[in-house]
Amino acid sequence: MAAVSLATDIGMSQPLESGLATCLVATALADRLGLDPIERQRTYHLSLLQHIGCTAAASKVAEIMGDELVMRAHSASLDFADRGQMFTFLLSHVARTNPIRSRPAALLRAVAKGPELTATAAGICEAGQMLGRRCGYDERFLTDLGCVLEYWDGRGFPGVVQGEQIPVPARVVQVATLAMAGQREAGVAGAVELVRIRRGHSLGPAEAAAFLANAESLLELVVGGASLWDAVIEAEPVPDPDATEADIDRALRAVADFVDLKAPCLANHSAGVADLAADAARLVGLPAEEVTAVRRAGWLHDIGRVGVSSAIWNHPGPLSAHQWEQVRLHPYYTDRVLDRTPFLRRLGAIASAHHERIDGSGYFRAVRSTQLPLATRVLAAADAYHAMTEPRPYRAAFAPDQAAQYLRNEVDAGHLDGQAAEAVLQSAGQAPRGRGRSTAPAGLTKREVEILRQIARGLAIKQIARELSIAPKTVDGHIQRVYAKIGVSSRAAATLFALEHDLLIGENSP
Repeated sequence: MAAVSLATDIGMSQPLESGLATCLVATALADRLGLDPIERQRTYHLSLLQHIGCTAAASKVAEIMGDELVMRAHSASLDFADRGQMFTFLLSHVARTNPIRSRPAALLRAVAKGPELTATAAGICEAGQMLGRRCGYDERFLTDLGCVLEYWDGRGFPGVVQGEQIPVPARVVQVATLAMAGQREAGVAGAVELVRIRRGHSLGPAEAAAFLANAESLLELVVGGASLWDAVIEAEPVPDPDATEADIDRALRAVADFVDLKAPCLANHSAGVADLAADAARLVGLPAEEVTAVRRAGWLHDIGRVGVSSAIWNHPGPLSAHQWEQVRLHPYYTDRVLDRTPFLRRLGAIASAHHERIDGSGYFRAVRSTQLPLATRVLAAADAYHAMTEPRPYRAAFAPDQAAQYLRNEVDAGHLDGQAAEAVLQSAGQAPRGRGRSTAPAGLTKREVEILRQIARGLAIKQIARELSIAPKTVDGHIQRVYAKIGVSSRAAATLFALEHDLLIGENSP
């Protein structure tokens, strides 16, 4: 979970280890407030995972703001309930991200779609809670997670609770988060001033007062050049028992879906690559523990995508040189997020090499075959094949036989390992439609599953209507019934449901 906080740091465009720093301050503040061990434990974990739903809104924010990472980099201390402050921020953001001639149109778009922007908070909270549940957290923690964007005075998001209704752990984390934003901007004085101004508005009065009374000693916990990782691991108030293999797999699969929410075109990519790579690893004769490592690396291989704007992943045409350089960074980010413990580092060595090529033409290390173990070659081939069978904003999905030809062309060109590629293709050919599911979950009909798949792919109602040759009104009725059956209220949550129940696997098969 601490590693996930590193991923959400880059997804929120904050300095790496911002989540770890917040965790130390929040846990210490909870102790100053005299919270019991369970409340301190909830505070600890919430500070690490408060942004786990951030990818749910990434595409919508990028659509409205142009680059959600630039926005998030400059909005950590922003009061989203203050209209004047928001308008000033929009002016600055538009100036940062648009050439002069495009700024008026960009500002009008941002102002006109402002309500859509704030409405994403509900989807962020819902997605965060669904992912938290899959990581094994109880209902009290999930309630904390759903309240982390609320304000004490009721002007927060999604605007369901206020005041004492906001759980204490959430109120503590809110203070610590804002304090860290203030410290990054203007040191201890900046943190104190920000918390003082927001006390009784976005922040709980008691929690803010406790911080203000101990500001220097609390912030001293995160001063210095040493990594905060070990300090955070040691600071856990009530260490949990060792995770089982099933616990680990469940959490890593949830992380895969957290990543794939970054853009509609990525739905099921990480999980699909993981399954395909594991099957192929077994076929090439890797031992059982290596097969497990390949599957887990497959779930994590694209975690670095969260550090690249959704505006790039959703771009419908050729990328500029600058955009391409951003893309090339994502396996590097994967490596940095996972390079913390021997367990994660082993997975990271495989995961971060998924764009390497045996002739040295890949990225980000540009290493050759002698430095690429068979496990990494299998994952690279699985990622390449699976990506070709998925639609992208700039092209339609390849048919399986076309994707197979593409993979073999890559082998002939000396880019991919032949043994790994053939194992991947054999695995793809053997995989049955729907992975053996005989009935859809939640009582969904065949048509409703079709609708849910289109929702997960990011299609609007009119687009779905054209794809399925039915009326938009009919599509809207189907969507409402799907949401009711699966118990969600947002597109992000519906996508997570489809991923969790493997409803996207095999949809492009003949």
